[in-house]
Amino acid sequence: MPLWGTADDAAAKPQIGGRAYNATKAREIFATQGGWSQVGAGRSTTGKQDELLVAIRGLSTVKMGTGSAADLKANITSINWNITEFDKSNGGTLSVSMNYNEAVTVTGTPQITVVNSARANHTLSYSAADSTANRMTFTLVIAAANAATSANDVLSIGANAMALNGGGVAGADGGTAIITSAAGLGTGAGTITVVA
Repeated sequence: MPLWGTADDAAAKPQIGGRAYNATKAREIFATQGGWSQVGAGRSTTGKQDELLVAIRGLSTVKMGTGSAADLKANITSINWNITEFDKSNGGTLSVSMNYNEAVTVTGTPQITVVNSARANHTLSYSAADSTANRMTFTLVIAAANAATSANDVLSIGANAMALNGGGVAGADGGTAIITSAAGLGTGAGTITVVA
């Protein structure tokens, strides 16, 4: 049977209230976080606002995207540094988090790459102890005065910085989460400049 809301054969569509199917009207019914709504069907006293036709409990936790496969998976929404500076002479822990739009289950030890403007890049490993339901935190301890960094090195996060490293990331529905990230997410995290 053809889908409702498409310009298929109207005769194949069910009739509602004895009236023939109307493709234009069908397209005016849409899913929202609160349930199924109809465009401008509210009373005239409400200014013809959208009218909620069916309320469904729990939709605030359901992903309502464009319907593409990627839209229905757990997605990275932001990346951030968990430190504000790094001092070469003292050493310390590089720490970065990737935040998802829903809870994720992590297996193994995925990794994230931090780009060093002047030296070899740094590979941070997933830290379950520092992570939360929807936040994956990656860390790397660098000893004091270690040659891995030097004063004025700029540390940043690029696109597609995460690698599974033999592990996995699954969304709340058990499906494989998306681990790729746009350059803008890493850029949004800003940079850390190493001090002496």
